[in-house]
Amino acid sequence: MSNASPTRAAAVAEEAESEQSSGRLFVTFTVGEEVFAVDMAPVQEIIRVPETVRIPLAPAALDGLANLRGQVLPIISLARLFGFPERPLDDSSRAVVIDLGQPLGFVVDHVASVIEVEPERIDSAETVSSMAHSDVLAGLLKDVGGHPMIMLLDFARLVAREFSEIDQSVKAFASHALGGEREAEAEDEADADELQLVSFEVAGQEYAIAIDQVQEIVQVPEQIACIPQAARYVLGVMTLRNRLLPLVSLRTLFGLHGQAASERSRIVVVTNQGLAVGLVMDSVNEVLRVPREVVDPVPPLLARSGELTDITHICRLDQGKRLVSIIEAGNLFDHSVIKEAMQSMERAADETQVEDSLHDDEHDDEEQVVVFRLGAEEFGVPIASVQEIVRIPDELTHVPKAPAFVEGVINLRGSVLPVIDQRRRLGLADLERNDRQRIMVFLLGEIRTGFIVDAVSEVLKLPKHLIEPAPRLSAQQARLIARVANLEQQRRMILLIEPKRLLDDGDLDLLGGLDDA
Repeated sequence: MSNASPTRAAAVAEEAESEQSSGRLFVTFTVGEEVFAVDMAPVQEIIRVPETVRIPLAPAALDGLANLRGQVLPIISLARLFGFPERPLDDSSRAVVIDLGQPLGFVVDHVASVIEVEPERIDSAETVSSMAHSDVLAGLLKDVGGHPMIMLLDFARLVAREFSEIDQSVKAFASHALGGEREAEAEDEADADELQLVSFEVAGQEYAIAIDQVQEIVQVPEQIACIPQAARYVLGVMTLRNRLLPLVSLRTLFGLHGQAASERSRIVVVTNQGLAVGLVMDSVNEVLRVPREVVDPVPPLLARSGELTDITHICRLDQGKRLVSIIEAGNLFDHSVIKEAMQSMERAADETQVEDSLHDDEHDDEEQVVVFRLGAEEFGVPIASVQEIVRIPDELTHVPKAPAFVEGVINLRGSVLPVIDQRRRLGLADLERNDRQRIMVFLLGEIRTGFIVDAVSEVLKLPKHLIEPAPRLSAQQARLIARVANLEQQRRMILLIEPKRLLDDGDLDLLGGLDDA
């Protein structure tokens, strides 16, 4: 997301003020066929219209959220707000950033100029009191800038009328510390009789690692730094939040032919006794929650001693039709290949060891989230809130008289799981089913509920200083999406969802009746 440079309007204002003129400064702009003006005082800057992240459940006039030099900036279409025909953005389009306690960007078709207007050419709002929408007009400018009449907008009234939720947040903005609005909640512990695993594929075979041994899951970077004289298992090192991470190919480690990384490839970062290594997988499938009764030790006849004891258990899913080999991360770190990778990384890091130590304290305060996609937007939920992630079955059972937002129900290990299409729930366009979609399972109240998402992309640790309150755009949006992670350097903005707000209490009551359907 690119950051735009401030306009010269502020410089023009300073120059005009230095002349001690009795006139007032205004910025004039066009929306459709109409010319408007705004007092110079609240105009923070004028920028090219930036890329935006669309936010669900927001007012229709909101284009989305943009990144303005590290600050989250709501972008609002004035044409849509006024009911004017919209025209495509072009080189003339601008966003006028108005600072009302919380900066807001208003998209206009063209910024004409900064003009100085004498008091006698300014009529009060009473002059236009009989006009439609006159409550958002501060008055009229007469015979200025080559126009017989220019409407003077009062953006404070405009926000108060059209965006009451933003208005409330603007009034309260100064009293809230960033990130201080979220109350800490105790998370339910995993059932002692179950294992929670992250499953992945290598050369068509399915493997898994216990989720408590997985630090995070990240995409394969475009460039990986090679380590001279490293073993062929070691792909190289990457930088992960200012630290070097050695990368090992599981394909090569398991004696399989190598394969170039694809868009589905992922790096699973596993940890053991303070050490971390990145395991390159063909793809990450899902988060599994499996009963211990379907997990068996590797048969003694097949278990091998020495360095090939990575696989310790096998779980039997789908009545034994699906076998998943469980890798013990601790055993991996005893493997000579992993040891060599760690040693190679240490050699490569010798020159920067002192510098890295200075950043140790920067990562103590982090949140771990599961990132998923709906369309082009990224959303995140706390990893502890995700019960499991499963594929969408070929068919869902549709329950008569079920709530409209329920896509159907599935049988998940003997339990009825209501499934909700998250796109439909958030008012987004429907998407044809595909193999990248997943069902994310949450425990809402006492009811396990699945939500269909377009894709589950990765697990991230987010430094808390990058997380701030989301602009309050509507009551429903503020309830569900209260915070946003602004990753400026990565040009990403992740909307953080509060899982307990995914459904209202009334909706949960309706879902509770599906167990008897």
